[in-house]
Amino acid sequence: MLDAVLFDMDGTLLESDAAVARAWAAWAREYGVPPEALDAVAHGVPADGTIRVLRPDLTGADLDTAAARQLALQYDDLADVHALPGAHALLAALGAAGIPWAVVTSADRRLARARLGAADIDPPVLVARDDIERGKPDPQGYLAAAAALGVPATGCLVVEDAEAGLAAGRAAGARTAALRGLDGDLRPTDLHDLVRLLGLTAAAR
Repeated sequence: MLDAVLFDMDGTLLESDAAVARAWAAWAREYGVPPEALDAVAHGVPADGTIRVLRPDLTGADLDTAAARQLALQYDDLADVHALPGAHALLAALGAAGIPWAVVTSADRRLARARLGAADIDPPVLVARDDIERGKPDPQGYLAAAAALGVPATGCLVVEDAEAGLAAGRAAGARTAALRGLDGDLRPTDLHDLVRLLGLTAAAR
């Protein structure tokens, strides 16, 4: 029995890779980080966690300022942010089946709302990085989303495209659907395939 589906945002429901890359490149120039060091940027991890890797000398208020600057570079860069193929059809199919869903993201609420709006996605429940104390791979975000939907996390399916997010889902006790060739309980090739794997009736959109 599937009680709810909990989605990551970037790379799962919407495409924002180019915008993220541009923001990190601009941030790296400002903070004296060589471009090749950006290979260490871990997809799906909150900005402060990545900055600890790139600039381990930054702590306390300096770390907070650097993380805030990285997010600020992303707020208005929405030109090529869009829903991934199958996203709208999958969400409509969940609605038709009466299965609740939520979005859990490492972005802060302002950025999450901006990107979801650009992709024409309006989640019933949104858990952003500034809503919780600990980001992925900690399970706190997914546990909070399940609680907000009024369902046990163990009855949820977490849909992710990053190892940190999959680890968070597993730690929450949820089943996982892994995109981008990663390993999960389900391994859909894309969101259209997830409709099939979940036995849902595809909606035309």
